[in-house]
Amino acid sequence: MSEATTPEAAPQDTKREGFDALKGLGTQAAEDAVVHERKVDAQGRAYATGKRKNAIARVWIKPGKGKITITGGDTDNGGQSGKPRDLAVYFARPVLRMMIEQPFVLTNREGQFDVEITVSGSGLSGQAGAIRHAISKALTYYEPELRGVLKPHGLLTRDSRVVERKKYGKAKARRSFQFSKR
Repeated sequence: MSEATTPEAAPQDTKREGFDALKGLGTQAAEDAVVHERKVDAQGRAYATGKRKNAIARVWIKPGKGKITITGGDTDNGGQSGKPRDLAVYFARPVLRMMIEQPFVLTNREGQFDVEITVSGSGLSGQAGAIRHAISKALTYYEPELRGVLKPHGLLTRDSRVVERKKYGKAKARRSFQFSKR
């Protein structure tokens, strides 16, 4: 047997034990990491879809002065899309507006992008969550390096909580009918 194949001739760094063996594992994962590419259409806009509860939001972002325009399902119109409206008009509650602007605040991009939004389904809270999800995704498509800022805050993950279905023999999903002893 040659000297190179004997166990004594093996390099010392391959005979690590315990935590020393785990130290080199992180470098291999960093080399295999997925590189996200920029996804922009011919007009220079990034498009993304966001969902929350039963709401679906379609968002286009492009460089601009920070104007946010929403075309949403109007309950007066029978759920049909109405005319484009400003963010403050569509979402009167400040908490919902703050929620929508959160991706821009976290990435220090307030007032740098014009946003066009089409949203339908669910109520105002679900729509605000869908818009936040879509804006976060669109920002990562426009600037892939922002992914590292948005992902730890959970803005790129779809919130999978939806209304539980009604069961037969029950008044609602879990609520039973009133019990009558006699």
